[in-house]
Amino acid sequence: MTFSTLPHHKTGYSTKIIRDYLNQDENIRSFYNRFQTIEDFKGQIEEKLSSYPNQNREVLVKSVKAQYLETPVSELTMHHINLLSEDNTFTVVTGHQLNLFTGPLYFLYKITSTINLCKKLKKEYTDFNFVPVYWMATEDHDFEEINYFRYKNEKIEWKRAAGGPVGRFKNDGLDIVLNEFSELLGKSSHAKKLKGMFKMAYLDHENLAMATRFLANELFGEEGLVIVDGDDKNLKRLFQPYMANELFENICAERVLDTSERLSEQYDTQVNPREINLFYIEDGLRERIVEENGLFKVNETNLVFTKEEIRTELENFPQKFSPNVLVRPLYQEVILPNLCYIGGGGELAYWLQLKDFFESQKVPFPILLLRNSALILNKKQSEKLRKLDISMEELFFPTHKLIQTKIKEESSIEIDFSEQRALLEQMFSTLEELSNKTDRSFSGAVRAQHKKQLNGLANLEKKLLRAEARKHKDLVNRIELIKSELFPKGSLQERITNFSTFYEESGQAFVQLLLETFDPLLQEFYIIELD
Repeated sequence: MTFSTLPHHKTGYSTKIIRDYLNQDENIRSFYNRFQTIEDFKGQIEEKLSSYPNQNREVLVKSVKAQYLETPVSELTMHHINLLSEDNTFTVVTGHQLNLFTGPLYFLYKITSTINLCKKLKKEYTDFNFVPVYWMATEDHDFEEINYFRYKNEKIEWKRAAGGPVGRFKNDGLDIVLNEFSELLGKSSHAKKLKGMFKMAYLDHENLAMATRFLANELFGEEGLVIVDGDDKNLKRLFQPYMANELFENICAERVLDTSERLSEQYDTQVNPREINLFYIEDGLRERIVEENGLFKVNETNLVFTKEEIRTELENFPQKFSPNVLVRPLYQEVILPNLCYIGGGGELAYWLQLKDFFESQKVPFPILLLRNSALILNKKQSEKLRKLDISMEELFFPTHKLIQTKIKEESSIEIDFSEQRALLEQMFSTLEELSNKTDRSFSGAVRAQHKKQLNGLANLEKKLLRAEARKHKDLVNRIELIKSELFPKGSLQERITNFSTFYEESGQAFVQLLLETFDPLLQEFYIIELD
């Protein structure tokens, strides 16, 4: 295996807000607390140490142990769970939806980044312990986003009715999905391992949350990963005062709207707050809570509460209240002795809307770290790129631009009309000087002709390029094929392809390869070439 890296801005897949964040641009500085350098973690440790209640640790450890009752726990994971009771232990957390069979590759990349950052922090700050945490998004209800995965070019889908928190979904019908998946897999030992993992996760466990915990633990348990489910009565009870604030004071909406307005002067904002950013949940139900004329209603239901009734409901049944995408980060940081959140660009963008809200709740805002990203090439694909003389930077060009670049290199004639364009500019510059000495109508005619000639030249260049493309059709086809293999559906591989595509070839060694390769503090895009 060999790897190289590219700055994120050279991939063409990073947004302005993330580029500016990574560059520590002044435009973004006021929207985060500390930056993602190893040195900045010192201040983050001190701040969290002075603000995280030790009594929360006892509840956290008890709840997590209860959540693991039906999951085999590695020695290191149990050690990490026990360490959470000690006041010199902190977490690094990533979160993700309960995608079927982990969904896209970046599920693994998030967790790998989290585990590796904990290892780096331990080397730097030896007096403290650092526990990697995967926070399962069990309370989400967007089933259509998670009910499938893609093995190679095949979409494998779980078809069932949606409704309510996805973590509570029974695993009915996943035997059909396993049969479909098994038909596509080969006969190797790693293929058998994949089938076994799927069966044990989904057919031997009652619901989607338990299945996802088993699967993540199977892949990363030996690394000490701790998996936390926020859909937990005792953890919700710790968060109860903050949910009461959200119900009755609407501070999130006020603070996030103000922050978003400032952010929107430079960037696109990700999430818009609601007046109340909580859901009411039961089995099969997750609906927004709205206030109308002093009454609290659960959207799309007949449930209605007075102010006192909903206060009593929250006190007696905190598990029935679920934070939305803007309040869930606060829940996470209240529950965990956390230092850092690791996520993708879209996630970090909405976290950057939350700093003022955190300050209003007197909860430390975590360090934000962009997860590792990678493009993985097998040996044949690497060889194809070498034969096509495509560099790693060129590989990330849009397909049409890459084809143009390679046709120009391959062609025996000059396709670049830059020289002719420069001559035109020089000629019309002389005509502009002449037009300034005569009637305005002549000046307008010169400008119109200038534009027309440049457009004509550009069109001729395109036609010549298309003619050369037809002449080099085999080259064009080979470029289109390799691009479609490495960028399925025109997107990054990590957003489409499931880990099983590579696990079938290498087994658990694939996970180890990621753990050995990724440096979470090296904020560049990895290109990994397999042997």
